[in-house]
Amino acid sequence: MDETRIRRELRDAALAHRPDHARILARVERGLAAPAPGTRPPRPVRLRAGRRWTAVVAVTAAVAGVVGLGGLAATTLNDRSAGPAATLPAPGPGARASGTVDPGSNRWWAQSDLALTTDEPVTGLTVELRIVRTPGVVSTGHWRTRPAEDFTVTVTPEGRALVYRWTLKPGRTVPPGPHVFAGQYNHAEGVRDASADSYTVVLTGADGGRSTLGGSFGGASAQ
Repeated sequence: MDETRIRRELRDAALAHRPDHARILARVERGLAAPAPGTRPPRPVRLRAGRRWTAVVAVTAAVAGVVGLGGLAATTLNDRSAGPAATLPAPGPGARASGTVDPGSNRWWAQSDLALTTDEPVTGLTVELRIVRTPGVVSTGHWRTRPAEDFTVTVTPEGRALVYRWTLKPGRTVPPGPHVFAGQYNHAEGVRDASADSYTVVLTGADGGRSTLGGSFGGASAQ
C-alpha cells in the first residue's frame, strides 16, 4: 500500500467545502486494494467481516480528523431549528415604603401610617395594612393622600389580623412621588405594642413589570 498516495488523496478530499463522505470512503478502499506500482503485489489476506469494518471505521475517523470536527459540528448546529427565545420578566417599578404609628395616637385610639414613595408612574397598586387583633381593636376609619375614587377599599378581619386593603382601579395611574395610606382603630386602654403589625405593597409598571415591598412597624407603640 502506497502511504504517500493515500495521504495525498485524503488531503485533497478534505479541501472540498462540502465533502462527499461516500466518495472519499470509496477512493480510500480502492487505495487499500490497489498494489503500489513497481512492487510485487502483497499476498492477499482475508479479513473477517468484523476486521474489515474496523479498518473502514478507522479510515473514516482519519478523514474526520483531516476535515476538522469544528466544520462537522457547525454543519450539525446549522441544521437544527432555533428554539423559542427566553423572555425575562420586566423589572418592577422602583419604590420605597415604611410603616409607623402616627404620633397623634393615644391610649385608646391609634393610626398606622404607610409612607410609600414611587419613582415612576404605577398602573397597578395594592396596599395592605395588617393590624394584629389585640384586645379592643376595632376599625374606626381609613384614608389616603390619593383621590378616593381611584381605589377600591376594604377592611376585613382575616385570621388574627384586621386587614386594610387599597386596590387601584383599572385605568387609573399613581404618579411618581410620596403617598400615604393610613388605617385607624380603637384598642384597649394602655400602651399597644404594634411591632407585630405589617404591610405589603404590590406595584405594577406600565410595561407589566411587578415589584413587591413588605415590612413591619418595628417596635412602634400606640400610647
